[in-house]
Amino acid sequence: MSGTMRAYRLLKAGRMPEVVEVPIPEPGPGQVRLRMAGAGLCHSDLLVIHADPPFFPLPLTMGHEATGWIDAVGPGVEGLTLGDAYGVYFSWGCGSCRACVKGAENVCERAGLTPGFATGRDGGMADYFIVDDPRHLVPLGSLDPVEAAPLMCAGITVAHAVRRTAALLEPGSVALVIGVGGLGHLAVQVLKALTPATIIAIDRLPAKLAQATDLGADHVLLSGSDSAAEIRALTDGRGAALVLDFVGNDATLGLAAGTLAQGGRLEIVGVGGGMLPIRFHTMPRDASVGTPYAGTLDDLRVAVGLAQDGAVQSDVLRVGYAELAATYARLDAGEIKGRAVLVP
Repeated sequence: MSGTMRAYRLLKAGRMPEVVEVPIPEPGPGQVRLRMAGAGLCHSDLLVIHADPPFFPLPLTMGHEATGWIDAVGPGVEGLTLGDAYGVYFSWGCGSCRACVKGAENVCERAGLTPGFATGRDGGMADYFIVDDPRHLVPLGSLDPVEAAPLMCAGITVAHAVRRTAALLEPGSVALVIGVGGLGHLAVQVLKALTPATIIAIDRLPAKLAQATDLGADHVLLSGSDSAAEIRALTDGRGAALVLDFVGNDATLGLAAGTLAQGGRLEIVGVGGGMLPIRFHTMPRDASVGTPYAGTLDDLRVAVGLAQDGAVQSDVLRVGYAELAATYARLDAGEIKGRAVLVP
């Protein structure tokens, strides 16, 4: 297919991307081209945008959270039907190291040498985009591909964080969700679907807490100076077996450490830039801290499967190309409920 298309491109470090016209890409050997259905806006995009020097070679098309319809395939690609809807696993690995052959491309041993989707190679915020290998595609079936777009980053990240800590969440245990935003609102649903834990959600906005209640949270709290004491009271003083921090600033990390149970696990998912001092006796006994990144291919399949079963549903705000800059500003200010998704 010849011609041009729209793409949201980061052209210069530290400056917001721009919508530009670029040639429609052609799939090479082993590659697949998709017509974009939806591409989610992620808070980590802002780290990429404002990084100076840049994290990746520029110019770069943004959008690591994308879905679309098969539009063309390169030589050697078989088994795909034009027009079928797929989601994209974004954490591309080398495909041959010990981690990758197990499907854990998020921890590829050659990650620094393997550019990923919108993390070194052009992403999905374009009318058409290229996927390097069919193994990075997950079929969506009857799911609306726009509604499914947040699963490609927010969904897989939440599924990964919950699944790798699920052994801690036995009946009677507590999971604490800090921040009910694009990831947090999915976390409440994934916890409800996969674990027997009592779920506490905390946020600074009442509307997000109302959403958490609707999605299945057992208790919701408005963040404030007494939050740690309130959480301790709700857990009979034991604390939470799992704390998922989707904010990651100094205040939330302090709250997380102060409400973690003995032997509990803190998963730092948010990219708020906070610091958590750790030394002997500053954390509960046998507690651990994790920094989950994306997830495995199986985590993505689980997230999509939960959505297909109706157990998980993304709260989507649809925006167009002209609204991207303003929507990123709202995202940065914490004003987006759910997940904003670019729809062409």
